[in-house]
Amino acid sequence: MPRKPTPLERALGVRFRDPALLELALTHTSFAMELERPPAGPAPSNQRLEFLGDAVLALVVADLAYRAFPDLPEGELARLRSATVNQAVLAEVARGLSVGQSLRLGRGEMQSGGSDKDNILADAMEALLGAVYVEQGLKAAHSLVERLFWPWVRAYVRGEGARDFKGMLQELTAMQGRGVPRYRVVGSGPPHRPEFTATVVVEGEELGFGRGRSKKEAEQQAAREAHGRLATTEAEV
Repeated sequence: MPRKPTPLERALGVRFRDPALLELALTHTSFAMELERPPAGPAPSNQRLEFLGDAVLALVVADLAYRAFPDLPEGELARLRSATVNQAVLAEVARGLSVGQSLRLGRGEMQSGGSDKDNILADAMEALLGAVYVEQGLKAAHSLVERLFWPWVRAYVRGEGARDFKGMLQELTAMQGRGVPRYRVVGSGPPHRPEFTATVVVEGEELGFGRGRSKKEAEQQAAREAHGRLATTEAEV
């Protein structure tokens, strides 16, 4: 009898011919490490598929944006791609598909809430895209990326999506002749629930402060605050 699709396959709209490939895409390194038995070496995890899926996602989003928005200049296309192909968006897409419920995690990660951590969900989402590409080719992967990520692309163009404020700040400081922004980041908290604070400095002046669960998130918040200050100053001149 044919195998019934899993809830995740139904959510993805993709039926894997090889269930082991789907299982591999959902296998976090913490789970693989618990399976490791010397001298056989490390058990496989989803890291290689994640690497491949990251490249597939970037290519498809770039292709979609290039074709859909012929008037956008190169710099804005790059910012659009950066705003769509990032950990926060990937994690939200994964949550919408309930990927966390299907993850294979080690005991420690499971106990510390790993099934809802942004980095783990984002990595798994990329691994799933990589798995679809490996088994079913670029056309199927393109169709899946378009269905899942097009709303985020469209939201960015409408001004509703996440922006790459670090890139925008650096562009603005270059235009104003202020040099390159510098970031000071401090981490705190336990390993399973870290918290980072970031301060952005421009020409020796602290212009922005941010806080987040990752260095990137904290830096983006700091850059957003600094960009707002400098843009307001420029408008007043």
